[in-house]
Amino acid sequence: MRRAAFFVSDGTGITAQTLGSALLANFPGVQFQRRTLPFVSGASGAAQMVKALERAEAAGLAPIVFTTVKDPAVRAALAAAPGARIDLLGGHLTELEEVLGTTASEQLGQFHTLGDTTAYFARMRAVEFAIEHDDGQSARALDQAEVIIVAPSRCGKTPTTMYLALQHGVLVANYPLTDDDFPTDGLPPLIAPYTHRCFGVTTTPLRLSQVRHERRPQSRYASLAQCTLELRRAEQLYQRNRVPFVNSSTKSVEEMSAVILQSLELRRERLSGEEPS
Repeated sequence: MRRAAFFVSDGTGITAQTLGSALLANFPGVQFQRRTLPFVSGASGAAQMVKALERAEAAGLAPIVFTTVKDPAVRAALAAAPGARIDLLGGHLTELEEVLGTTASEQLGQFHTLGDTTAYFARMRAVEFAIEHDDGQSARALDQAEVIIVAPSRCGKTPTTMYLALQHGVLVANYPLTDDDFPTDGLPPLIAPYTHRCFGVTTTPLRLSQVRHERRPQSRYASLAQCTLELRRAEQLYQRNRVPFVNSSTKSVEEMSAVILQSLELRRERLSGEEPS
């Protein structure tokens, strides 16, 4: 089965795409042709959106529209356009208005605007910190890192680091484990003082070998034997130093980030419990 999935918004479309994709993931047997239509507003924007839906309908793709639109003109056009509409805000906004005893703002696309400038600049600082401390290339202000992701090369350190920084404003550094770091009982000297902030990442030898072959085909670096050795040493290092770790082979960046954030919150709770009131 093939269907067209449209994510329509009067803002960036990120919310519609994220929530809509989460729903579509429950239907792996259906092939979705996806398209995001951001910043749809007014009569002209509504007309262009309708044409896109009509083309999908004519192609036999029976469009499904996930929408976070508040613009009345666009909502009216959607109601008359072909395809099934799933309003990701409508009913929830009404419920929230009742709970809060006030009406929602009519300003469009507020979720992904600058909004809270303090939180925005915190995220930007976190991104700068992540770039500076990627792959252990800087020790400056490393003591400020809330999390230090440790793993052999190509296990997914950098994407997870950037996601935590950009989405959550967490100060994250990452450190690559190499042959030079072994044999050792403790963590490498650069990150050893911050063992309690470290979080390990591992994967399967086959998956790591496949990823490394894309970068350096037919090299020792990408060989299954080398990948097996590095992962075994890394996991033993995590266990000896009581560093929590996660296997990235079957987890998305979002899932790994959630696990790391949960671990960070648990650590914060423990530290908070140790401090005098």
